[in-house]
Amino acid sequence: MTDRSFPRGLRRTHGEVAGLVYLAICAVLLVWALVVTVGDDSGESMAGVIPLLATAPASLVFLVLPDGPVWFVAAVAVGAEVNAAAIGWCSRALRRSDRPDPES
Repeated sequence: MTDRSFPRGLRRTHGEVAGLVYLAICAVLLVWALVVTVGDDSGESMAGVIPLLATAPASLVFLVLPDGPVWFVAAVAVGAEVNAAAIGWCSRALRRSDRPDPES
């Protein structure tokens, strides 16, 4: 059994703050879109476009899955996870590049 906690694993995967903030923003956008869509009687709500664009390009790949609310949530969740991992990787790479070069 590993001694790593879930929050520590999230920080390691998604960077210290930037990736986790991005995931939180995507979660808020997804909940907002679902609430607005359920509350719309006309069936013409375009609120779902906002979380899809916030999690693009990965969410657009999963958008070709069968139509339905479960697949929409899955596309946004996978897109947010992929993008948060990329943000974490970039933040770690930038932190490593800030270190002074010991050979110079």
